[in-house]
Amino acid sequence: MGVVPFDLPLPTGVLLVAAAVTALAAALQGVVGFGYAIVAVPLLSLLDPRLAPVPQILTALPLTAVTAWRERGHIDGRGAAWILVGRVPGLALGAVLVAVASTRVLDGLIGASVLAGVACLSTRAPSRRTRSIDATAGALSGVAGYVSGIGGPPLALLYRHATGAIIRSTLGALFAFGIVVTVATRTVLGQITALDVRIGLLLLVPVLAGTWASRFLHDVVSARVLRVTVLALSALSGLSLLLRAWQP
Repeated sequence: MGVVPFDLPLPTGVLLVAAAVTALAAALQGVVGFGYAIVAVPLLSLLDPRLAPVPQILTALPLTAVTAWRERGHIDGRGAAWILVGRVPGLALGAVLVAVASTRVLDGLIGASVLAGVACLSTRAPSRRTRSIDATAGALSGVAGYVSGIGGPPLALLYRHATGAIIRSTLGALFAFGIVVTVATRTVLGQITALDVRIGLLLLVPVLAGTWASRFLHDVVSARVLRVTVLALSALSGLSLLLRAWQP
């Protein structure tokens, strides 16, 4: 009886490039505290629309959970609670948008989310923290996270002046919660396909590899350099997605 060959869901070359991008994005997230989705989703969407955003939502769960657990003693519990107050209704609004929007509209939303996030994270204005601001940031993060998997920028802006450990652990915990709710809701609404799951499983190995490598990058590579790299790559890919969405 012959061995049945494993049927890859996409061409080998495409998957290899996707794996490299995924590992890089995971390593960036492990060091900076955000960056996985804002780098991986637009780049992989341009490479092949089937690669994003759902596979990144699926693969981000172990990444964010490990990040949160690794530095769990630094989680900002009070701030996270108010962010979650806004994040839940934001996720609900995101579910509605995915249900009614076309592929081109979703491309535009993802591109706009990326560019808005880059603009927010590039500003040097002092961040102000109140309960209402935290909840609003949570709502914006929920909408963007559900639609595109890119829910990091509003929260990273809130914590931009916090220490690296607080950023990584708190955002990791918030992202992990949001991903669980997003995956459960998308599953119930039929917004996750078998292809999404297969691609997610294939990309899980580079995610874990990038997360593991990030442990050794904390003291080797400047967080500022990585931050600038994240923003530059994100701006280019976000603009490219907007241009693709506007094409007839």
